[in-house]
Amino acid sequence: MSLDDDAVETRARGWRTLAALHARLEDDLERALQRSYGLSVVEYTVLDALARQDGFHLRMAQLSSVVVLSQSATTRLVGRLEDRGLLQRYLCPTDRRGVYTELTEQGRRLLESARPGHDRALEQALVDAATRPELAPLVAALHALDATT
Repeated sequence: MSLDDDAVETRARGWRTLAALHARLEDDLERALQRSYGLSVVEYTVLDALARQDGFHLRMAQLSSVVVLSQSATTRLVGRLEDRGLLQRYLCPTDRRGVYTELTEQGRRLLESARPGHDRALEQALVDAATRPELAPLVAALHALDATT
C-alpha cells in the first residue's frame, strides 16, 4: 500500500467512524424523542432551528438547508408539523414567491418541553459512545468544541 493509499484508507476509516457515531446518536435521540414527545429527530431539529431565529421563522429554502433535506421533503415535513399545529406557513410580504415557516405557540411549548429530554438523551448517548474505543476520540473532540465556545 502506498502513502496515498494509506491516507485514503485513513480518511475512509475516519468517515466510517464518524458515520457510526452519528447513527448511534441519532438512533438514541429518535427513541427518546418519539417515546416521550412524539417527535422525530428531524422534527425536533426543525422546531429547534425555528426557535433560534429572530421572529421564530425561516424561508423554506433556508429550512431545507438546516435540516439537510430536499425542498420537497422539507415541504412534506413542514406540512405534517403544520397539521399538528406546531408550525404555520405564510407568504413573504415583500416577495410573494417566498414562503416562510414559523413556529407556533404550541410548537414553542412542545420544544421547551422536549429540549431537556433531548439534551439528556444526547448526553447519555455521548457517554455510552465514549466507552467504545473507536468512538471515544470523536466524543472527546465534541466535548473539546464545547470548551471553546
